[in-house]
Amino acid sequence: MVSSVIRTPAIPSKPVEACNALEYSSRLQRPLSNKTVRVKKEQRRWGTMAFMFGIHALTIYALSPIFWSWQAIAVLLTLYWITACLGVTLGYHRLLSHRAFQVPRWLERIFATCGALSCQHGPIDWVGLHRHHHTFSDTAADHHNSNKGFWWSHMGWMFEPIPAMRTVPRLTGDLQKDGYYRWLNKNFLLLQIPLGALLYWIGNTTGAGGWSLVLWGIPMRLVLVYHVTWLVNSATHCWGKIAFDSGDGSKNNAWVAALTFGEGWHNNHHAFPYSARQGLQKGQIDLTWQHIRLLNAMGLAKKIRLPLFAS
Repeated sequence: MVSSVIRTPAIPSKPVEACNALEYSSRLQRPLSNKTVRVKKEQRRWGTMAFMFGIHALTIYALSPIFWSWQAIAVLLTLYWITACLGVTLGYHRLLSHRAFQVPRWLERIFATCGALSCQHGPIDWVGLHRHHHTFSDTAADHHNSNKGFWWSHMGWMFEPIPAMRTVPRLTGDLQKDGYYRWLNKNFLLLQIPLGALLYWIGNTTGAGGWSLVLWGIPMRLVLVYHVTWLVNSATHCWGKIAFDSGDGSKNNAWVAALTFGEGWHNNHHAFPYSARQGLQKGQIDLTWQHIRLLNAMGLAKKIRLPLFAS
């Protein structure tokens, strides 16, 4: 591990000053080319609202006793790990957004595909919005500014116009070069179709019930991963302890960390966003960091970035 680690100065990162945030964000929203681009009139995102209503309704339906089985629970937990931990936390977040470590390109694409299975945007949009959030955290330019309240930072922001989407091209040049990521960004929703077919086949073959595994493995799992992920935007900006002056409202929250494989050590993360390890203090369990350590032991992870004081 020692030879694979890059130690960086332990100087806490801070977002753009609130007084300059809107102006700086507006500059990032300008088109990359000189061609005239027609900007669509921004309006409430009814499609997102309908999708969220439908997926939550299906989750309630999946709780019907006729769909309960140990196999369904096993599918839910397995896909929760694959999509929330390997996909969102390790793949989209620490690997792609912050480049906290490196893995071979084929493995990076596997992690990105796991992230796309979470239906939280494709990798380019997810990474772009996340980088924008760190740049403007808890300022008026932040799309899920926690100063607007728990509901807004948890999910309310998704139903309104998101000007930050226009900054994605300028913030994701490294991912835009990859043709697979461009394809995945446009077609991430389609991945649920082969997954659903596989779950239906497994359910019928094993006697667990095809629709039982589909409902627990897709809508119920999506809703679970959605809300657990969103807690990092909402709960960890409301409750917890502050270890570093990160210039925003981020806090370290143990119970969110337990649900998110270590993402709840959010104040640590905002202070040192490049760090592959987020549980920086004694007793802070960070399961995603343990995955990275395992990848390193297997010779698959290198250039692992940590602040100087992290052991």
